[in-house]
Amino acid sequence: MRVIASSLRKGNIVEVDGDLFVVLNAESFHPGKGTPTTQVDMRRIRDGVKTAQRYKTTEQVERAHVEDREFQYLYNDADGYHFMNSETYDQVSLPADLIGDQAVYLEPEMKVKLAIHEGVPVSIELPQRATLEVVETEPTVRGQTASSSYKPAVLSNGVRTMVPPHIATGTRIVVMTADGAYVERAKD
Repeated sequence: MRVIASSLRKGNIVEVDGDLFVVLNAESFHPGKGTPTTQVDMRRIRDGVKTAQRYKTTEQVERAHVEDREFQYLYNDADGYHFMNSETYDQVSLPADLIGDQAVYLEPEMKVKLAIHEGVPVSIELPQRATLEVVETEPTVRGQTASSSYKPAVLSNGVRTMVPPHIATGTRIVVMTADGAYVERAKD
């Protein structure tokens, strides 16, 4: 299926010269003079090589046909990360480089979406938010809670993030899986 370059988004799978690429970032530029362009950073799926491509925004790009299926995360070992299809109970294994830095947010039984192209998983999409516990942070300074300053904290998965001053060690918080940013205190 052909689409214009400006419609590409992170996570899309495109086919360029017979190879499949996953889009890491797509940014459109509209200069005052000249042709608007779209800069696309992508990673080749078969070997993980990153590349950048620039297209005119109206240029056609071949978007690969992929099926999004829901899988459940099971565990990881030396062979990779293992997932199970919730409907058919089929299991697939993904290499660590395909998951990348999102691996720290994977928890057993977490539901994820895998993009399948011709029977092979090519990309993973985690839930947008994850609930984690703060294991280390500075103590709250009295009188500082009214300001909008943030303090560093370490979460139960080892990720460092910035949290509001009222968050203490042991508090469960919700963070964005894309960048680890604090969203809110967990309601559970």
